Amino acid sequence: MAIILGGQVLMRLLRGRVQRHRVMEHMVAAGPGALTPVLMTNLFAGMIFAIQTAREMARFGTLHALGGAFALGFCRELAPILTAAILAGQVGSAFAAEIGSMKITDQIDALKVLRTDPLEYLVVPRVVACCVMLPILTMLGLVLGVGGGLLAAHLLYDVQAPIFLSSVQELLEPVDLFAVLLKAVIFGAMTALAGCTWGLTTTCSKGLGRSTTAAVVTTWVSLFVVDFFITLILFHGVTILY
Repeated sequence: MAIILGGQVLMRLLRGRVQRHRVMEHMVAAGPGALTPVLMTNLFAGMIFAIQTAREMARFGTLHALGGAFALGFCRELAPILTAAILAGQVGSAFAAEIGSMKITDQIDALKVLRTDPLEYLVVPRVVACCVMLPILTMLGLVLGVGGGLLAAHLLYDVQAPIFLSSVQELLEPVDLFAVLLKAVIFGAMTALAGCTWGLTTTCSKGLGRSTTAAVVTTWVSLFVVDFFITLILFHGVTILY
């Protein structure tokens, strides 16, 4: 049903049926509202990942390449997934609860009576807002995560900042940043669609809590499944070429 809903949203986007003022409202909730947990999560995840990576690389005397190895793993996988997971828990669940409460109180039927398209009014702005804000949050989290990794590497393994950053610059390619942004846009759409779908399928007040929980769980599972196929398409082919 989420796939069908996504197709309907895409049709409305192609026709230019977007309520910009509602998009801005949801961008505030999906952006500044989730900024602090996103930054904190990426910061400490970057430090943890740097410690684990440096521990193994020190055994082989390759600490000079720590920055590049850290950046590849963290940028390609951890930063997009962690940021999307935070957004799913905070924003996707809110979407399911808000729309679900409107469904069980017949407010969506009232929109139809007023000749207002419920999808255009409720779903499209949320999808657009998440697709816009998640890449921004991901890049901010990525920068802070790399900073956390640099700090941990310097304090615990005496890796100098110029060496760390030089390794990052050598191994991190434009295609990696493109992959991060592509994943963020797709993950943003998935988060919004999952929350809206579970909200629209809520049938009673008892089911509202289940829908909210299911929206988060469904999104998390879907994120890893889709991330696997994106990684397989973007990076497995690159490996074969090299």
